[in-house]
Amino acid sequence: MNFHILTLFPEMVMQGLHTSILGKAAEKEYISIEAVNIRDYTTDKHGKVDDYTYGGGAGMLMQAQPVYDAYQAVVRAIREKSAGSATVANPPRVIYMTPQGRVFHQELAKELAKETDLIFLCGHYEGIDERVLEEIVTDYVSIGDYVLTGGELPAMVMIDAIARLVPGVLHNGDSALSESFHNDLLEYPQYSRPEIWRDKRVPAILLSGNHAKVDEWRLEQSIERTKKWRPDLYEKWKARQK
Repeated sequence: MNFHILTLFPEMVMQGLHTSILGKAAEKEYISIEAVNIRDYTTDKHGKVDDYTYGGGAGMLMQAQPVYDAYQAVVRAIREKSAGSATVANPPRVIYMTPQGRVFHQELAKELAKETDLIFLCGHYEGIDERVLEEIVTDYVSIGDYVLTGGELPAMVMIDAIARLVPGVLHNGDSALSESFHNDLLEYPQYSRPEIWRDKRVPAILLSGNHAKVDEWRLEQSIERTKKWRPDLYEKWKARQK
């Protein structure tokens, strides 16, 4: 799977995403991560990519031209790489990170993980000229009801969540199937050595060797945690059981 990030701060996203599990996945070519500097595509001789907003108001706005040209360069590269493939016909989805978008969740991560290429557009300042957004964006997505200084951190959050669903990225292929939000339940509590720590014991059932009982206990714990901490998810899970 290929991630393309349109940004003014390529070093920020590349340093953050080429570490730990994602870095190893990129080395093994399960995923690829490319940061495209929007500033490289401006026609301004001083490298300017923003200007004042029409109608007045505080702050500067990213201009349409450099964003659009950066996007076109990525699309051309994707088409050249995929020459002769059936995927060429459809342009890649473009995700614009904005607090005005729908809130990101695990189901959307699963949906996006099926794509071959994803383009993430990271805004700054007061945002991006609406005209280019109308032209290229397919998905407006937020990671929560708060405002950040730019779209890089949200893009990195989404890429991390999506990439770990790509086959081969996680060392243990079953990990993604037992984590929080799978099946609308939060993850059960987990324990490691030592067996006793500060007078707290590992639950006896986990030492029993009875895998069926362990699975049953874990499901019970997941249900109880979800009911206590995320009653909204619990109601969804309960409705599906019916």
